[in-house]
Amino acid sequence: MTTKETEQLKTGPVSTINPDGTSALNFKGDVNNLLSLDNPNKSSKPIQVKMINFPEKYANTSPLGLLGFGMSTIFLSFCNVNVYHMNTMIIGTAIFYGGIGQFIAGTFEIRKGNTFSGTAFCSYGAFWLSFATLLCGPHVLEAEGSVSKSTGVYLLFWAVFTGFMTFATLKHGHVTLKLIFLSLTLTFLLLSIAEFTESKVMTRIGGGVGLLCGALALYTACAEVIDGEQGYTFMPI
Repeated sequence: MTTKETEQLKTGPVSTINPDGTSALNFKGDVNNLLSLDNPNKSSKPIQVKMINFPEKYANTSPLGLLGFGMSTIFLSFCNVNVYHMNTMIIGTAIFYGGIGQFIAGTFEIRKGNTFSGTAFCSYGAFWLSFATLLCGPHVLEAEGSVSKSTGVYLLFWAVFTGFMTFATLKHGHVTLKLIFLSLTLTFLLLSIAEFTESKVMTRIGGGVGLLCGALALYTACAEVIDGEQGYTFMPI
């Protein structure tokens, strides 16, 4: 092997981007020298390997986040209006669907560059996980349970956060999205007042508004799935 041939091998491949969007891997040197170094008299032919960059494609994850949020909200709101007491059905849904499922949807929305929906789904996914922790904490973590005033502060801060998110929907959000966040803000605020005042009436009113909020979220999620699959507007949002 000559010194020139050794230098050609040391240069290695050089990656370039073609105008058509493909990546080209160019080997500097002689193709015949690379394949048969003992015959330097063969004609020189450049090596070019094209690697097609397939665009990343993600499904619409908003319905997943809305379904997890809406179903968990409805199950808890039925408890708040005194249809049944707190039970493991609510906790299980809050952890796996409202919490983990919604949080996963949020991470994909962030990956797609959707700041608002990513922030919303990740935040409310974390809310349901934290809410389940408030319920299970005294038994699982052997920690002191949340009292009415601390729960009131907890819900009040979520009301403030949701109020800001509602303001963010005013310019670009569709009608149902505005109603979801507006009703959710009222739900958090009413339930916070209920905790501070220990009023069962306020809890039931908050639960009623929560049922409306959850129903709107479910409707919006189903509309996005059905309209997306049908290719036309069957359920307007």
